[in-house]
Amino acid sequence: MASGNNINSQVPRILLLFCGGTIVMEEKEDGSLNVPEDRSSAIKILTNIEPKLSSLAVYDIEFIANMDSTNLRPLDWDKMLFAIKKNYKDYDGFVITHGTDTLAYTAAALNLALRHLGKPVVLTGSQIPGNKIESDARRNLINAFRLATMDVAGVFVVFDERIIQGGRVTKASESKLDSFQSVNGEDAGEISLELRLKDWVKRRNSQPHDVETIPGFEPDIFVYTLTPGCDSSNLEFLLQNEKIKGLVLKAYGPGNIPFGFEGFFQKAKEKGIPVVVTSQCLHGRTLMHLYEVGRRALELGAIEGYDQSLETLAVKLMWALRNTPQEIKKIIQTNFTGELNLS
Repeated sequence: MASGNNINSQVPRILLLFCGGTIVMEEKEDGSLNVPEDRSSAIKILTNIEPKLSSLAVYDIEFIANMDSTNLRPLDWDKMLFAIKKNYKDYDGFVITHGTDTLAYTAAALNLALRHLGKPVVLTGSQIPGNKIESDARRNLINAFRLATMDVAGVFVVFDERIIQGGRVTKASESKLDSFQSVNGEDAGEISLELRLKDWVKRRNSQPHDVETIPGFEPDIFVYTLTPGCDSSNLEFLLQNEKIKGLVLKAYGPGNIPFGFEGFFQKAKEKGIPVVVTSQCLHGRTLMHLYEVGRRALELGAIEGYDQSLETLAVKLMWALRNTPQEIKKIIQTNFTGELNLS
């Protein structure tokens, strides 16, 4: 594991994309938290978290949204992609402040849709509002800036002591400060006295280059978790909804689906609705050929998700749905930036 180095002796330039979240929330009279209604007030809270950020980098702020990330929509990912592409040549790195509830989905989306990325895009936030003395916001924000100035490229989440690759991250705790973890892969690095990166982490492209973005996410997918006694007719009923364009099915163990779902898979095929299968287990992978109950589902047209996180699979399906059924399966089962291991 190597410690990260600053990109050069000059002060780096960072663009901070502001998306709201707990980091700028205020407590209301009833005790609930919400983002300030006034945009300038929210940004002021953010900049007051650590006034000395400018000693790490010259930075500008671009407003994307001021929201609780529960209200985030896939169109907001397109806004982030546009901002990164538009400003790519003018900055050495990008930091995105974001609410924690959907941060992993945003990381997965950017990880897929930013092609030929030769600079760092770092997402962070906080579990405690930044204007509280006990907040984790200051530490996370500083470390996100530190990573964004280093010799590293790709999409990452910086939170507590972890540096996580964008296609492998999930929110594992609703209350712990160490709330994010890697799914089926090791962290990209760790934070102690230094920010230390694993040797496999991609380094910057020091040559002049452009980043390609592939926006466009179809939001109308459905994630369904199998439970004992679940009947195929429940899923067949879902297929009657004309809005649903794709399904992610959380199956048992290595991707096992009970017998009796033949009618569901047949109707999904007739309607052109892809069904992607993942495991209900947080760690591990689908091995659908291992048991007859999994093999039968494969024969009926299920698309195996292997070791990808739920967040990545859901976003990848949204991203792939503009394509033909054959292309959708290929996209789901293609490793673009470390989010999938087929071996």
